[in-house]
Amino acid sequence: MSGANSFGSRFVLTTFGESHGVALGSVIDGVPAGLKWDQALLERELARRRPGQSKVVSARAEGDRPEVLSGVYEGKTLGTPIAILVRNEDARSQDYKEIAKKPRAGHADDMWKDKFGHSDPRGGGRSSGRETVSRVMGGAVAKMLLRKTNPKLKIIGFARAIGEFELSDADLSALGKSKAEYPADAFASRYPSKQEAPAVERLLVEAKAKGLSYGGIAEIWVEGLPKGLGQPVFRKIKADLAAAAMSLGATAGVEFGEGFGTTLEEGSEFHSQKDPSAYGGIRGGITTGDRLVFRVAFKPTSSVLDVAKKGRHDPCIVPRAIPVLESMTALILADHVLWSKADRL
Repeated sequence: MSGANSFGSRFVLTTFGESHGVALGSVIDGVPAGLKWDQALLERELARRRPGQSKVVSARAEGDRPEVLSGVYEGKTLGTPIAILVRNEDARSQDYKEIAKKPRAGHADDMWKDKFGHSDPRGGGRSSGRETVSRVMGGAVAKMLLRKTNPKLKIIGFARAIGEFELSDADLSALGKSKAEYPADAFASRYPSKQEAPAVERLLVEAKAKGLSYGGIAEIWVEGLPKGLGQPVFRKIKADLAAAAMSLGATAGVEFGEGFGTTLEEGSEFHSQKDPSAYGGIRGGITTGDRLVFRVAFKPTSSVLDVAKKGRHDPCIVPRAIPVLESMTALILADHVLWSKADRL
């Protein structure tokens, strides 16, 4: 029976591997033949997600160097499954000897053991955040396809809130004017506020030293999105995006446009406003062509106190979750772009 390790309909990603296994990888099927392969894009996307890149994230030193095993020849895709892997280089399995006997609070150690009867406790096995490296590999390939089919499309992720800090309207306005491909990457915490970013980074560095953790909110914008992506009933674009976001560890909620704030408004006023962003770029489960906006809430990292001090953990999930959310968004958009080709004769 399938273990539900595949994602997508036309553009299908299957992931494999465990946190402390030999390697983690992706198999991407549905990529048309003749697509120009961009190895630099793949390596850059993996570098954006990898641990050890700053003081505010896990110190695990993984190079995440991708090996393309199939599906690409002479710089172009073959139309056959593309297999990519990265090898684990800095696993410290001895740090997890006690987990097999004493599950960690907030983690899935005991849940996986109860469900399957036999599981890999090292680093959380497949329930580890390390699994997301496979999603970023798939997302990189999706971005190669989207660059060909929709060259004006741009996916921008950033930390909207971390702990008690939240971006101001001025911060959001400045972000919207940035010409950088990934403007939040200029900040170690991916919290793009020149005024507050230093304080956020101090908060996370201190939390890391003390074994504390914080939650936060990641926000994704998609610019240059065409009208008409999404199916009107069971495969609404918002349904797929929400499912993708909720498949990540530590997610606690998803909202689109004005989200939960709309529940406080009266209908005739809400629907008469001229700002299309209120709907988040989606109506009827279908993209409107306006900026697509959605936010994902993350709970505080489960590894805290002595567990966090002994291991190597992120004091906040949000900074490294952002490239993953961008990748999952790209996967969904690639899937729907291919699907949309069959919507009309």
